[in-house]
Amino acid sequence: MSKKVVIKQVRSDIGRQPSVRRTIKAIGLGAIGKSRVIVSNDAVDGMLRKVSHLIEVTPVK
Repeated sequence: MSKKVVIKQVRSDIGRQPSVRRTIKAIGLGAIGKSRVIVSNDAVDGMLRKVSHLIEVTPVK
């Protein structure tokens, strides 16, 4: 079974490194308060770790 997570952006990416801003866009975020439900895998987990200071991650039940 695939593990799904809800990702919500809680801090702005203004003034962050370009690679962090590209990662936020790749996840599908870009505005404070925006959220997405995505399937977690190794690649996604790495992206979430890279921007963990800007987002909240909640598992889907």
